[in-house]
Amino acid sequence: MSATAAGFRSGYVAIVGRPNVGKSTLLNRLVGTKISIVSPRPQTTRHRVRGILTTEHAQLVFVDTPGFQTLHGGALNRALNRSVIQTLEDVDVTLMVVEALRFNAGDRQVVGLLKRDRPAILAINKVDLVKDKGLLLPFIQQAADTYPFAEIVPVSAERGVGLEDLVATIGRYLPEGPPLYDPEEMTDASERFLAAELLREKLFRLLGEELPYATTVVVEEFKDEEALKRIHAVIYVEKDSQKAIVIGRKGEKLKEIASQARLDMERLFGTKVFLDVWVKVRRGWSDDERMLKSLGFES
Repeated sequence: MSATAAGFRSGYVAIVGRPNVGKSTLLNRLVGTKISIVSPRPQTTRHRVRGILTTEHAQLVFVDTPGFQTLHGGALNRALNRSVIQTLEDVDVTLMVVEALRFNAGDRQVVGLLKRDRPAILAINKVDLVKDKGLLLPFIQQAADTYPFAEIVPVSAERGVGLEDLVATIGRYLPEGPPLYDPEEMTDASERFLAAELLREKLFRLLGEELPYATTVVVEEFKDEEALKRIHAVIYVEKDSQKAIVIGRKGEKLKEIASQARLDMERLFGTKVFLDVWVKVRRGWSDDERMLKSLGFES
C-alpha cells in the first residue's frame, strides 16, 4: 500500500507521563534511532521532540514531552509543564506511559491533564521487570478504573516487547489522511538541536546528582565541511563552583563529557565530528524567563 492509498492514517501522538517512566526510551525504540536523550534521572527531557514512524498503513508523529513536574517550581519547571499542557492541545492521540505495578499520585496528576475529546491510550511500560505476571491483570484493571482509556497496551521499551501491537493500536485512532512528513524522515529536529541534546545527555550521565539540572547547552556554531561536522558548543552553569566541577581536575571531566558526546554524534550523523566545548557561568539562567525563551523553551 502506498503512503497515499485510501485508508492511510496520519497524525500527532503526545507521549506523556510523570518523570522517569521511560517515555524517551519508548520514542527511540519506536522510530528506530536515538532522537530523544535518555538518562536514569527524571526530567532529562526539556524540549518537545518529534519522532516520525511511517508504516504501510499509517504515519505516527510522536511528540516526546518532559515529565510533568509536581515537586519543584521555578521558571524552568513551569516552562516544562506548559510544554506538556500545550502539546496535549495540539495532538490527535495521547499516549500515556506508566510503570508496571506503579500508579502513584504523579500518574494521577497526569491523568487529570488528559483531554476527553480525543483518544488516550495507556502504555504500561517495563513489564519485563514484573516477575509475577499474574499481578498485571489487576494492575490493568486499576488503571482502567482511573480513566476511560481507549486501549491499554503492556510494553517493554527497553526490550522492544509489545511495540508492534502498540503502533497498530495507535494507528487505528489517527484520522485518515496522507503523511505529514516525508516517509523517510525519522525526526523534524535539526542536527544542531540533536548535537546540543547529545552533549546535555552526557551531563546527566557523568555528573553528580543535582548538577545536571543547573546546566544547559547552546550550540554556537555548526558547520558542515567535507566529510566533517565542526561543532562549537557552550555548557552554561549557574555558579563558578559548578564550572569547576564540569571541567574537572586538569580538564579531565570535560574531556570525558565531550568525547562521549562526540562519539554519539558521529554515530547519529554518520560522519566525523570535531567538537569544541566551553563552560561558562550564566547566573540564574534556569529561573530567568527571558533566558529560557532565548534557549528555545516554550513561553
